[in-house]
Amino acid sequence: MEVLKQLYEQHFRSPADRIVPLQGQLGGSGRTIVRLVGTAGSAIGIVYPVREENVAFLEFSRHFHEHGLPVPEIYAEDLPRNAYIEEDLGDITLFDFLSTHRTGEVIATAAFDAYRKVVATLPRFQVEAGRDLNYRVCYPRSSFDRQSIAWDLNYFKYYFLRLAGIPFNEQALENDFNRLTKLLLAAPHDYFLYRDFQSRNVMLRDQQPYFLDFQGGRKGALQYDIASLLYDGKADLPPALRQELLDHYLDSLSGFIPVDRGAFMEHYYAYVYVRIMQALGAYGFRGFYERKPHFLQSVPYALKNLRWLAHNVKLPIALPALMDAFQGMLSSEKLQQLAPSATSLTVRIFSFSFHHRMPTDDSGNGGGFVFDARSLPNPGREERFKQLTGRDSAVIDYLNQQESVQQYFTHAQTLVDASVSAYQHRGFANLMVSFGCTGGQHRSVFLAEQLARHLRSTSGVEVVVRHIELEKNFPDKVTP
Repeated sequence: MEVLKQLYEQHFRSPADRIVPLQGQLGGSGRTIVRLVGTAGSAIGIVYPVREENVAFLEFSRHFHEHGLPVPEIYAEDLPRNAYIEEDLGDITLFDFLSTHRTGEVIATAAFDAYRKVVATLPRFQVEAGRDLNYRVCYPRSSFDRQSIAWDLNYFKYYFLRLAGIPFNEQALENDFNRLTKLLLAAPHDYFLYRDFQSRNVMLRDQQPYFLDFQGGRKGALQYDIASLLYDGKADLPPALRQELLDHYLDSLSGFIPVDRGAFMEHYYAYVYVRIMQALGAYGFRGFYERKPHFLQSVPYALKNLRWLAHNVKLPIALPALMDAFQGMLSSEKLQQLAPSATSLTVRIFSFSFHHRMPTDDSGNGGGFVFDARSLPNPGREERFKQLTGRDSAVIDYLNQQESVQQYFTHAQTLVDASVSAYQHRGFANLMVSFGCTGGQHRSVFLAEQLARHLRSTSGVEVVVRHIELEKNFPDKVTP
């Protein structure tokens, strides 16, 4: 971490007072990512030992920034030590925002509008900024070519199909892969391909999207990235909304280049399939091979997308061996066991004031957790926060910068996660978690929201949140 401290002081001309690890933000990438906070401001610090990816990210970041695109500003770098610091864009990803603004298949207008902004911005990366990008720094390939496609398809074949025990004919499947590759490469592919354009790589700050994790970018077809976003597994977008967003994307794209929608759609679903297979390969590698079971929680969502495609899409080419493999996946008992049970676990999360009664459990289950947050720094003691709550960005930023708050939440999250796992295994239907503080307005609300956001990405868990004091005193701030 010393190199990140040095970079922070080099940029801000003052030292960082705190370093807060940010866990899980970059999944299985192997990066070390922290937030550095000092009197001069905050920054995100990253250490990653793959120099080629660091070079690509830094080059692309500066290029996109020069084009006025919403990406983090690079503050300072030390490539020999594989480190750099960048602008802090907060903690709310597009996936988080979607999770808190939906009820099952019903997506709130605010989340739909956020997605519309994201898909409208995508052509600016692909076309506008892609024209004069330095593709020589791309890693590991400068284009999504035959070799890149072969890597993804074999990743799926060996790390998912093989490890999941799905039978397939090796030569017949290879023949289908060759036909699919030919179809994919027939689409115009002289555009910037973001490569990992999905809801966890978009941050929302002041309702505006900012874009991360494009270090795997290269030349490729337009269809790949929009397919990646709309068929993003756990985001689980309803089909009608996917179609609306695809139409909006094509409308935006037509402002940059002439768009033949028929020609675009001829290749679109082939890219949907290849992106799903690439993701399944990653789930299989991390989950089956590396034995990190939480990666397998996304498999049921991919299977749901494959089931929808099987009933609603006909490709312009025949791929019988591949479609047989998909059917084998959909009927696999091993994979069906990964799906959440019909009776999901409902976690009811409350915030409350210790001046009043603690929330009562009306589920009949009893038990659960009551966490006392009064030992933590209290924003309510500062005049600037008195009329705000733990859902307001200023309070969120303040509490996120407190190391004691981060440690407290980590411990609480670990306890709750253990119970969630045990409750799901034993078939329990309800778990109650309450956070209390002095007034029930700042700390308890913040912690309840943070836990809810974390649990909403857990397969088979339904999250219900209530803020007891806010319902009485700030009713306009309770609705999503």
